[in-house]
Amino acid sequence: MSPEAVIEIVPFAPPRIGADEISEVIATLESGWLSTGPRVRRFEEAFAGYVGAPHAVALNSCTAALHLSLIAAGVGPGDEVITSPLTFCATANVVIHAGATPVFADVDPRTGNLDPAAAEAAITPRTKALLPVHYAGRPADVTAFEAIARRHGLATIEDAAHCIEGIASGRKIGATADFTCFSFYATKNLTTGEGGMVTTASATAAARMRTASLHGMSHNAWSRYQRLAPTKYDVAEPGFKYNMTDVQAALGLHQLAAIRTHHARRTAITHRYDWAFADLPVGKFDPVPLGSVHARHLYPILIDSASGWTRDGVADRLAELGVSTSIHFPVVHLFEYYANRFGYAPGRYPHAERLADTVLSLPLSPALSDSQVELVIRAVRQVFGA
Repeated sequence: MSPEAVIEIVPFAPPRIGADEISEVIATLESGWLSTGPRVRRFEEAFAGYVGAPHAVALNSCTAALHLSLIAAGVGPGDEVITSPLTFCATANVVIHAGATPVFADVDPRTGNLDPAAAEAAITPRTKALLPVHYAGRPADVTAFEAIARRHGLATIEDAAHCIEGIASGRKIGATADFTCFSFYATKNLTTGEGGMVTTASATAAARMRTASLHGMSHNAWSRYQRLAPTKYDVAEPGFKYNMTDVQAALGLHQLAAIRTHHARRTAITHRYDWAFADLPVGKFDPVPLGSVHARHLYPILIDSASGWTRDGVADRLAELGVSTSIHFPVVHLFEYYANRFGYAPGRYPHAERLADTVLSLPLSPALSDSQVELVIRAVRQVFGA
């Protein structure tokens, strides 16, 4: 193949890992302590301070954070949890793991977030919790969900996998619900490769989740090691293997320190896209209101058939031009398991289904160079003949 024929590939969401993260990981490896230990505790304290929450529990995934939050909230067999169908499947899967039933409600087509009115209409005597998702990094209407929870005596658990930097009406996401769950997956705004965190104001819930995250043991390995002599431990409940490691926390400590810089870069790329695509026949979600901050995890565009293209057709053509894209998300209720078990069929949640059929996420990461961003812009404009 000639050099002229080589296509530069723009990755969808490459992580931005710097020298500080690499040095901290090396120091962790050299310390001889790789599992849950002092760096995890430092990361928890720093993260709690960042979001303004009294307690933060570091875990191996946002899925683990959601699962333990449901357990700490007392959700179990016979209960229902109301959530969004426009989300990653883990949001609903953990409700099943807790023994409860996920109940979906439609989204607001202007934001992609769970519609508070639709959620309240779905409440039954079996409803135990609300589980809104901060879609693409846009904060959900936390004030409305708080009010609904108070009226009906429900717990609020936020899926903030996309929303570490988010602010809702002047309030930092992470201090806006009974439990807020974050993801540190490889593509997330703060990455530890794999990992997650749950924040809460409840010391009792935090202690229980920390114990449950490591087999239900009363003392973890680090606390036993610090004592030097063997330490007896009890098992308070049959827990899980959900703990974060110090190797992961080593990344997280410096990712958190750089998060404002990374968010500024994400915002700059978003504004460049906004300007470049303003004249194209693609839809966008509404901007966040004053006093709120979008975390800029994703840059979704909406491709309606009126544009002359299907969403999948645009994705295929962009791939040919070297631009990676993704779909956020196929609706959960139409996946085989949920459709078969609960009898869901197309048309049940029309707003979510329309968005799922038309949304396409473009590359967005602080690791993208200016030239890569311009390549994305040229490719998108080429697809639409602009």
